[in-house]
Amino acid sequence: MWIKARTVRLLMPVAALLFLGLALLIRAVDDGALRQYSGTALYGSMVWAAVLFLVPRMAPVPVGIIATVFCWAVEIAQLTGLPAELSERSLAARLALGVQFDPVDLAWYPVGVVPLVVLHHLACAHHRRARLPLPQPAD
Repeated sequence: MWIKARTVRLLMPVAALLFLGLALLIRAVDDGALRQYSGTALYGSMVWAAVLFLVPRMAPVPVGIIATVFCWAVEIAQLTGLPAELSERSLAARLALGVQFDPVDLAWYPVGVVPLVVLHHLACAHHRRARLPLPQPAD
């Protein structure tokens, strides 16, 4: 990545807070499918921001893969009942780990991650082009 790691580390918590704010706003105005699925997608977006915060120079596709696999692992862990047990004791655990497995969620995590991977790729490409030397005129 060609943006300074410090800048990425400053931007990713802001991005995560924006994703969280959007999820809470949707939750406040809708109690149906939009609330459920947008929350799942935006959880994936927050995980993407966390991965990029931890490894700010990582290329876009690996960031997206790690974020998606992490989300899938958390979802599949719900089959064990352990996240539900932890969620009974802690609101933070409930928000981070969920309660019950929903196979549909496995498809919604990438919905929150893939657009960010594309934007990340475009930003990297833009910075690469901006850093290339200008062509010199022929004599």
